[in-house]
Amino acid sequence: QVQLVESGGGGVQAGGSLRLSCAASGSFLSINSMGWYRQAPGKQRELVAGISRGDNINYTDAVKGRFTISFDNAKNTVYLQMNSLKPEDTAVYKCNALVKISLYSTLAFWGKGTLVAVSS
Repeated sequence: QVQLVESGGGGVQAGGSLRLSCAASGSFLSINSMGWYRQAPGKQRELVAGISRGDNINYTDAVKGRFTISFDNAKNTVYLQMNSLKPEDTAVYKCNALVKISLYSTLAFWGKGTLVAVSS
């Protein structure tokens, strides 16, 4: 019903920048919220940044001031601009979306994930 396709991951040196993109496609009424999660081996999955209808935005403390999330309504695409990257940012980043697929149904969808590797 809904597909999330991520792009923009890769390797970068500490202090560098990357921009992740996640485009939603399929049949749905609206997107309630989109966010970026990350998980590294041995660590819990965490919400890095999220954005909801009405532009309600939140970030995990570890990335505040360095990462910026934004949403392009026309393209149904969420972006995560990552600046001043640190080795501890290394993880698989996954896009998540809460999507209203019918009048009474809202479901969560996930992208496959994209690796961000920050070297020191």
